[in-house]
Amino acid sequence: MPQKDIHFQLLSTDPAGARRSRFQTDHGPVECPTFMPVGTQGAVKAVTPAQVAETGAEVVLANTFHLSLEMRRELVKRAGGLHSFMAWEKTILTDSGGFQVFSLPDKEITEKGVTFRYGKDGESVHLDPERSMAIQRDLGADIVMAFDECVEYPAPRKYVERAVARTTRWARRCREVELAPHQYLFGIVQGGTYKDLRERSAREISEIPFDGYAIGGVSVGEGIELLKDVVGYTSKWLPRDLPRYLMGVGLPEDILVSVERGIDMFDCVIPTRYARGGTLFTRTGRIRVTDKRYRKDRYAPDTACKCYTCGHFSRMVLRHLHYAGEPLFDTLATIHNLRFYQDLMVDIRRAIEQGRFRKFAQTWLERYRGNKKDRK
Repeated sequence: MPQKDIHFQLLSTDPAGARRSRFQTDHGPVECPTFMPVGTQGAVKAVTPAQVAETGAEVVLANTFHLSLEMRRELVKRAGGLHSFMAWEKTILTDSGGFQVFSLPDKEITEKGVTFRYGKDGESVHLDPERSMAIQRDLGADIVMAFDECVEYPAPRKYVERAVARTTRWARRCREVELAPHQYLFGIVQGGTYKDLRERSAREISEIPFDGYAIGGVSVGEGIELLKDVVGYTSKWLPRDLPRYLMGVGLPEDILVSVERGIDMFDCVIPTRYARGGTLFTRTGRIRVTDKRYRKDRYAPDTACKCYTCGHFSRMVLRHLHYAGEPLFDTLATIHNLRFYQDLMVDIRRAIEQGRFRKFAQTWLERYRGNKKDRK
């Protein structure tokens, strides 16, 4: 398939290397850098689509692996596609399922694809580049990810080298599959923590006319210093005039160092998963509502936050709801964490526009890390 016009605009570049950009799908503009909440099985856990939109999110992510079973695909099709199924009118991105597949035990990887067992009954499932594309085409997301071979960390160089070569071959097969007119296909760069393999993968994937490019196989346990290195020497080989997406990242500090290295798009389950576990992000660090210090605390989780939760509930009430096992806690905590992330992205974009991103990131992190330990 030929490359499509995703209407990418590089609006400004900060002296530190951060990019302020924008692209457009049939479901609206996306201001970058952007953070995408994850709705793995077609829903962001504990919150309604309207609540997700109110946090400022412009893109949500759903996962091909979890929606690949025939009955689930038919259900989405019967609903009129993923946008109707999720009641989400803005942009949707679907992951190819590669990360989830390659994290499974007892999988069989061949040139054709991957065979694995799914669910409690151990149903045998085969996923390959063509099937991943067909599933994502049927789901109807705006942005579709190529099927790649994601490797664990650490991994032997020879294995990573074979995975890089296979990822390139699979990427070419993905590009040959015809998608719906409104869909854009992103290629994925692999290579582990090996600089030369990352460069090789980035060069090979960039030669394929994708509509955007992603860095995969990061945030798999390598730590922030290696993350900085990998993102730094990979992103410089990616096309300047198309979106750059760092998959599965992450924590606020990971986002800041990656924005400085030219990344436009992020996704992660951290804000929603941490919320349900009782951890809230604030501008002065993370807090855990289980801490007994919050038993009589009448302050909002973050007094600078304008979300619904901070406007109506105190830490002591949230602590009670959490210990009482009230589902309302999950909703309120998720709303807050998602708004925190979206507010961070707004501040990042403003700092880039003003050419002061590095100073902003330094000041932000100093306040965020004021107490180096989580306030447990």
